[in-house]
Amino acid sequence: MTISIAWYTGSVARGGIAAILPVLQKGVALAAGSVVLAVSIACPAFAHGSERGFVMLLPTAYYRTGGALAVAASFVTLAILPAAWFKTLTRAELSCARLPRVPRNAASLFSFSLLAILFVAGLFATPDPLENLLPLMVWTVFWVGFTLLQALFGNLWPWLNPWTGPLAALRSMTGSHLARTALVTMPKTAGYLPASLMFLLIAWYELVSVAPDNPPELAIGAAIYWLFNLVAMIVFGQGEWMRRGEALSVFFRFVGTVAPFSGRRRQGRRWLVVTWPGRRFVVGRPLSVSATLFVLLTLATVSFDGFSKTFTWLGFVGVNPLEFPGRSAMMTVNTFGLLAAFVVLAVVFYLTVYLGNRAVAVPRGMTLKASAGLFVVSIIPIAIAFHAAHYLTVLLVNGQYFAAAISDPFSLGWNLFGTAHLHPTTSFLSNLERVSILWTVQTVIVVAGHIAGMMLAHMVAIEHFGTTKRAVRSQLPLAAGMVFYTVFGLWLLSTPVAG
Repeated sequence: MTISIAWYTGSVARGGIAAILPVLQKGVALAAGSVVLAVSIACPAFAHGSERGFVMLLPTAYYRTGGALAVAASFVTLAILPAAWFKTLTRAELSCARLPRVPRNAASLFSFSLLAILFVAGLFATPDPLENLLPLMVWTVFWVGFTLLQALFGNLWPWLNPWTGPLAALRSMTGSHLARTALVTMPKTAGYLPASLMFLLIAWYELVSVAPDNPPELAIGAAIYWLFNLVAMIVFGQGEWMRRGEALSVFFRFVGTVAPFSGRRRQGRRWLVVTWPGRRFVVGRPLSVSATLFVLLTLATVSFDGFSKTFTWLGFVGVNPLEFPGRSAMMTVNTFGLLAAFVVLAVVFYLTVYLGNRAVAVPRGMTLKASAGLFVVSIIPIAIAFHAAHYLTVLLVNGQYFAAAISDPFSLGWNLFGTAHLHPTTSFLSNLERVSILWTVQTVIVVAGHIAGMMLAHMVAIEHFGTTKRAVRSQLPLAAGMVFYTVFGLWLLSTPVAG
């Protein structure tokens, strides 16, 4: 069995940078048996000598130490700044430009049409996941690229979801109020549980299942997901189900809340506005327990994605990393590992919030539930940073495969955009200087995410605890947790991985 071990930057894209061979991308797992075949015909020299020496040449320990010190220093800096400064910053906004009017239903119909094309491509085009447009679009362009776009420009999903337009078309054809009014009231006690379970299922399919990139299987899975949520919107109402039930709608809404850019409607026109990221949470009401757990789940899943292939995890579950048995043999243990990652993160987060509340005289009504619902905003930029750093290499490499595949979506020999004969390259991963740059970028992303989270938590504390002194005391346990998670995140990007 051919095994690839990432010696320089560790787990970045479901297997680590060293697993970023053209045939070892997300598209590797057509089936358990085809994994071995795909790896065997990969560029054999890529995972050898020079790559294995990178870990000894890159000062990863210094980076981890520096990252931890940077996050700790940011907390000290926040502690000496006046509280009034943060309150002013929270409410400041700048209008940049007028936004064009884009009809939501039309944009959604376009998105649905694209999904239909991808469905056909998944079923009938080449079964090679590195040449089939569906897995490249789903796991690279959508899951990686679109998420990062949301983190920058706010929630674009209300325009680009594939349900709003088709439902509007059905209402127009039938003359009914289909999905506008619920047939059955969605229980308030359910909270965000449907969205959490659905997100967990998506994460399990991506991280644990045998063949998440198998085009026909992915096409059928995407169709089932779309149809299930369409029916749920008809039953429970489109607005309510997208607010609490549909995982992607909930996920992208939370991601969009920490974007520096967003759209604001003023005097009948929509403007592009710059605000402090996450200010809606800073001045808003606390999230419910179920919503808080959903946010924690997003960080837990991407963290376990990086951890699941490390020598540490494999050794813990009794697997020799040099004899990695493949995804099928790891399904059960990784399923429990994914759940355990969420439980551990939730317990640690609630513990830090509890200790912070104990350190100060909290205002009336500031229970553990309320405090956690406020401070969980600090987790969102960290989850986005983990997402960006973790998938940076898959975006750089699989993005090239996508550029080639989009010119021939149905494997008919077309060359629509002149890119069908593009030859993707991974040579930048076998060059010490370029790998060093990549590692530095990943480090900066992780550290910046934690600093942003630290600042948001401090702004929440200032807003609700009143004084800088009380805010700082309440944040000490959470700050310590963020420093630790910074080191953990950088360790994930530098420790050897298998598979």
